[in-house]
Amino acid sequence: MDTKLLEDFLSLAETGSFTRSAQFRHMTQPAFSRRIQALEEWVGADLIDRTVYPPRLTVAGELFREHAASIVEALRAARAQVRGQTPLPAASLAFALPHALALSFFPKWLSQIRQGFGALPCRLEAGNVHDAVLAFVEGECDLLLCYHHPAQPVELERRRYPGLVLGVERLLPFSACDGGGAPRYALPGEPGRPLPYLGYSAGAYLRRIADLILARSAAPCHLEQCYENDMAEGLKNMVLEGHGVAFLPESTVARELAQGQLAPAGDAAWGEALGIHLYRDARRAKPAQDALWAFLAARYPAV
Repeated sequence: MDTKLLEDFLSLAETGSFTRSAQFRHMTQPAFSRRIQALEEWVGADLIDRTVYPPRLTVAGELFREHAASIVEALRAARAQVRGQTPLPAASLAFALPHALALSFFPKWLSQIRQGFGALPCRLEAGNVHDAVLAFVEGECDLLLCYHHPAQPVELERRRYPGLVLGVERLLPFSACDGGGAPRYALPGEPGRPLPYLGYSAGAYLRRIADLILARSAAPCHLEQCYENDMAEGLKNMVLEGHGVAFLPESTVARELAQGQLAPAGDAAWGEALGIHLYRDARRAKPAQDALWAFLAARYPAV
């Protein structure tokens, strides 16, 4: 049996939605439904009660869920052992988060937390926002750290997945500096002379926010996309080399701004605020997570 079917089933058990689980698993809903049916045929029992909305697990589904979760966890542990990874202490916590936050926000935030909370053994699963959410809801990680914007919210059920607001990040356009410290490229550009634009790949969360900024701009933009990348760090390196203008989280360019290597390629009107949220799964609590959450909840507002 394809073990991916077990992961599909566990995703559906977590979300209670064929549509959302299909999105998380990068497939169409009909294809996802067929995979769940194939698993039920292999098991020889109905695992999902489709007569109610939202669909829920049958008695057999609840029983199978426990075994499926154990099998998937055992396989992941075996893979880690074969790859030579030393398991972290039992009290460690796994964070799922996008690359931009892993490289810029998280290290400084962790230093601040350790000053008051103490030692915090942790493991990071960095990827794009979609993959981070998927790893979290499927139980691969204890906590989810991600961006939030009202126009592009992360859809999590509030009671099951309580959250905290850790801070605010701004996405702004940046350019390499010319000899006088001014931006080499500045929005909105000129007709007939489009600015070289370095954009995020289709599907990237920050791509949708950058598109939102450009769509709402009062003045028409004159841009010609010449490069794309999933990661803000990759775009920043291209900007540093003078290849064009890109929208980047402020925290990722703080050092380059201070050193005069980069400059904003537009005023504040070309920026957008992003919340930085931390989520937990109330159904998968463990002592280390409970202790950290109590510490953080006393210092940060709830979502």
